[in-house]
Amino acid sequence: MTDNGHNKIVVAMSGGVDSSVAAAMLKNQGHEVIGISLQLWNYSWDTDHRFGTCCSLDDLADARRVADRIGIPFYILNMEEQFKEKVVDYFVGEYLEGRTPIPCTACNKKLKFDELMRRAEEYGYDYIATGHYASIVQDASGRYTVKRGEDRNKDQSYFLFDLSQEQLARILFPLGEIDKAEVRRLAGDLELNVAGKAESHEICFIPDNNYAGFIEGYVEETVFQPGDIVTREGEVLGTHRGYPGYTIGQRKGLNLGGLSEPYYVTAIDPAQNRVVVGPKGDLFRDEFTVGDVTWSLDFCEPFEAEVQIRYRHQAVPGWVTPMPGGRASVALEYPQPAITPGQAAVFYRDDCIAGGGWIE
Repeated sequence: MTDNGHNKIVVAMSGGVDSSVAAAMLKNQGHEVIGISLQLWNYSWDTDHRFGTCCSLDDLADARRVADRIGIPFYILNMEEQFKEKVVDYFVGEYLEGRTPIPCTACNKKLKFDELMRRAEEYGYDYIATGHYASIVQDASGRYTVKRGEDRNKDQSYFLFDLSQEQLARILFPLGEIDKAEVRRLAGDLELNVAGKAESHEICFIPDNNYAGFIEGYVEETVFQPGDIVTREGEVLGTHRGYPGYTIGQRKGLNLGGLSEPYYVTAIDPAQNRVVVGPKGDLFRDEFTVGDVTWSLDFCEPFEAEVQIRYRHQAVPGWVTPMPGGRASVALEYPQPAITPGQAAVFYRDDCIAGGGWIE
């Protein structure tokens, strides 16, 4: 903190209303602010511009217009190569291993926060800020953790569970205590060009939301080979067109006829090139393990927590037991469907993240 209470802050500007309002709020509070956008994916082939995605060329132009409007310097960093290596390759690799990845979490940690912090240090800036709906708080011991956003419909804390203490100490989330309606109102009052801009929902490098088609075009042809769709007892029910095109809990696209009830994907077996299916009851589990755990708060004994197993999942009570090697076991009070390898399980106490890891 500087003597006058003002800081030098780099704001990650995506071109959406949230990061735009975050930048304007910090500027109006008297901080010295610069905006940075990351060019992550080559959209030169896309003549439709893909409105509604994030990080597109249109978004970069919107971010620049917002920066001009609120009167802050603005820069674009081309990080296409790093994005391909750290996010896209990870995304495809997880599907090839039979897991379902979360590319936005990887992008947050490995690119947006890591790279922006490095640039902030180079420029002599104190903090970086984003438009995430979450807050950062400290416990009695001084450790930082992420708290759910005030707007529960927009809360994005789930995606931020694996940020390090060093990162959390230098991150600001200006929107953590306000809701989306207020953000829209502020954008309108400030006459920002993005005030009415639609939300982005798709993954930026898969604007048509066709994950299987993207993966199939990204890898060698030999990876997508037909194989058996089987029950957990091994009975063959049909043929899949390539296991990376399927996810746990999937019902559509199985093309299984003559069954007495709907069947869902319950497991993926890359080694045998098989997709395992079963009735809805087969999807439910109440115990699982996670790896590569990031602990925001200190725990060495089992503890009670609210456990969230995917972004739009309503967290449920459970017990979390820390294990050696950066792992933990989780026992839920109520069985949950589609506990999916590759997704994150995040542990909350009093709306604050105690820790989280990747479902094994």
